[in-house]
Amino acid sequence: MAQRPQRPSSEKDALSREVDAALDGINLQELDDQGRAPRKGGAKASGMVRGIVQGFSGEDVIIELGPLDQGVIKKIEFDEPPAVGAAFEFTKHGMEDGLHLLSLKEAKALAAWDELALGARVEARVSGQNTGGLELRIGPVSAFMPASQVGLGREDDLHRYIGQTLECEVVELDSGKRRVVLSRRKVLESARDESRKQLMGALTAGQLVTGKVTRVEPFGAFVDIGGGVEALLHVSNISRKRVASAADVLKTGDQVRAMILEIKEGGKRIGIGTKQLEADPWDEMAQRIAPGQVITGKIVRVMDFGAFIELLPGIEGLLHVSQVSKERVRRAQDVLKVGAEFAVRVQSVDTQQKRISLSRFDERGAMIGSEDSVEGAVIQEVLDRQSGAKAQTNLGSLFKKALDQKKP
Repeated sequence: MAQRPQRPSSEKDALSREVDAALDGINLQELDDQGRAPRKGGAKASGMVRGIVQGFSGEDVIIELGPLDQGVIKKIEFDEPPAVGAAFEFTKHGMEDGLHLLSLKEAKALAAWDELALGARVEARVSGQNTGGLELRIGPVSAFMPASQVGLGREDDLHRYIGQTLECEVVELDSGKRRVVLSRRKVLESARDESRKQLMGALTAGQLVTGKVTRVEPFGAFVDIGGGVEALLHVSNISRKRVASAADVLKTGDQVRAMILEIKEGGKRIGIGTKQLEADPWDEMAQRIAPGQVITGKIVRVMDFGAFIELLPGIEGLLHVSQVSKERVRRAQDVLKVGAEFAVRVQSVDTQQKRISLSRFDERGAMIGSEDSVEGAVIQEVLDRQSGAKAQTNLGSLFKKALDQKKP
């Protein structure tokens, strides 16, 4: 049989400590002895022997072990009254009146022990519960399952498992202590991994999935997209609008529909996005924002080199530090704060790169809204009228408002 991968020593030690604590005061050997005739004088079994039913004496069955060698066993140890001449395997555990004291149940238990192997899958029936976990039977063999190994997560109601037959994995086998430790969690994890592997084979970038938020962090949300497969919805991919923290818009339990953006490391890292399912505001941006236009925006982020200003929902432009003030500004943070609103002029628009360059100066180099800017606008308006040209509507409303404010 191929060797199964060994558990890391830290995991093995932790499990052993949990088992020792859970079995404190409990003897699995005594659990094995339930329903079997007690051994006289505390004698121990001495191996397996083959015998043939010779006859009966009251509640005892006389067994022929060999020439001039006989044993006796209680009839209750048989599932049904045996026929004379039937052969069985027994264990010896002492002598009485010249007859070997035999056990059929212990022989079955020893045979069952021989069939057990570390890492093997077994069917075990839950026979009881203690504070540390579940007591089980693998045929005639008693076993124990720590509470942490019952399910994939924390199990608060172990009592509901009593009477159930569970598929388990043997994680500890000590014939000297007659101790068998089982794990249902290993079986469930293996099934989950297999389901995950099958699901991973069907996932591709660009595919739409529906999932449930399982955990929210400032940098994003973890979403179960089925089969125990978790994907990361990064904060930058939640919405076209800027989201500072995923917790501002998502909570555990929320259902989301998203697009798979990338699959890395064989599926260990899956990135998804919800903003990709929203309409791109840049598709209509050209109809609403153009170079030379003056528009009021709100600062959403400030860096050393400048500030990002939201002009429309999902549309931001960069106000470079050189375009902030007539006076020299080394760092934008020194004069600009997140949340501030003011008018800016669109210098350029790059729809391919999705970049907008902004300035606080008008085309003449005056600060927008200042007296110089207003006076320059009035002069330009007079010149335009004289030349018969139509005044620019995007600046006109701003200049009129500024002139009205200057009137006493």
